[in-house]
Amino acid sequence: MSMTDPIADMFTRIRNAQATGKRSVAMPASRVKQALANLLKDEGYVAEVQTQVVDGKPKLEIALKYYEGKPVIARIERISRSGLRVYRGKDDLPKILNGLGISIVSTSSGIMTDAQARKQGLGGEVIGLVA
Repeated sequence: MSMTDPIADMFTRIRNAQATGKRSVAMPASRVKQALANLLKDEGYVAEVQTQVVDGKPKLEIALKYYEGKPVIARIERISRSGLRVYRGKDDLPKILNGLGISIVSTSSGIMTDAQARKQGLGGEVIGLVA
């Protein structure tokens, strides 16, 4: 059976792994997932991101981060989905928790946070949010 929304699957795997206290989570890799994982690492939400080839297939492994026993990522959600795409202009990009969280935006210049997109004057598809 094929997966209809691999990004939602990635977010769900991260949520489930943190709920059970796992140190890392593994999933099938793709360029988009790699870009999302690197963005989460750059923003300080995950500790490390590695891509390996296992049995001829790429696998993405994300080392999760905890602070005082609680996950650093309190909330990770998919906003734009296959049934309802959500696009926003540069002036309408959502601010999460007044700037304490990030919304992930897919722009013509790649995947970036809402603050980076605003700074570059770009809008795009709002992929998800992390707080």
